Amino acid sequence: MSVPTILLTNDDGIEARGLWAAAETLSDVGEVTVAAPNRQWSGAGRSFPRDTSGRIDTLEKTIGGKVRRAYAIDGSPAQVVLFALFEILPSPPALVVSGINLGENVGFGITMSGTVGAAFEAAAAGLPALAVSQATRSGLGGANEESETDFSVTAHFARLFARKIIAAGPQEDVAVWKVDVPIGATAGTPWSLTRLSRLRYYEPMRPDRKAFSEVVQIPYRIRFDRRESEAGSDVHALHADRIVSVTPLSLDLTARTDFSALDTALRGAHDAA
Repeated sequence: MSVPTILLTNDDGIEARGLWAAAETLSDVGEVTVAAPNRQWSGAGRSFPRDTSGRIDTLEKTIGGKVRRAYAIDGSPAQVVLFALFEILPSPPALVVSGINLGENVGFGITMSGTVGAAFEAAAAGLPALAVSQATRSGLGGANEESETDFSVTAHFARLFARKIIAAGPQEDVAVWKVDVPIGATAGTPWSLTRLSRLRYYEPMRPDRKAFSEVVQIPYRIRFDRRESEAGSDVHALHADRIVSVTPLSLDLTARTDFSALDTALRGAHDAA
């Protein structure tokens, strides 16, 4: 039986500890090639910025007890996936894995996620894709949290679902499998299929500055209210049930609504102007 090939990438950059925890455990599943951005790209979504060079640098890393060549690429996570598919891998992999991300990727905020964006780019190329994230106390990740985070349990689930996805084969309308592991999980923590929460989880806040000329970022905070939490959603799974969330995602973003009723509403609406 041939050994499946796996392309592993992320959005936290080539030096991220979560990436290498995944590389080590996925080596039990197949032949792993690591190609990741050469720097931090959190929040990049599936972007294709024009100011990246596409330069590919090689480095030697030990994966599964063997010295392997890895690739650090000047590009967004989605661009990295394409550079790997076009120029690094000799043939399409059996699976593309993005992660392990530091910080959960849940709710409709996943469109901002470089981790999920890389997985969607792989899916757009017709490949099975898995995006794996480790929940953190802040929900946003950071240098201090990375040094304190034990990725071993999330790596266990990355390996578990990589095997399952390869064995199960393509599933109707599933482009990406999104896995989020809660704080305090163990290898025995249950998992459940979930849907994206429709409540705003990553809440933007007003920047604190006195003049427009000041350089600032839009700050975010995590918003979770158990009373509003939707049972069966990824957010509810992580925070209320404290289980592993497994969300099947589609490339089709079309609204799930009655087109006949929608057509009637639009044709019957009168321009207020």
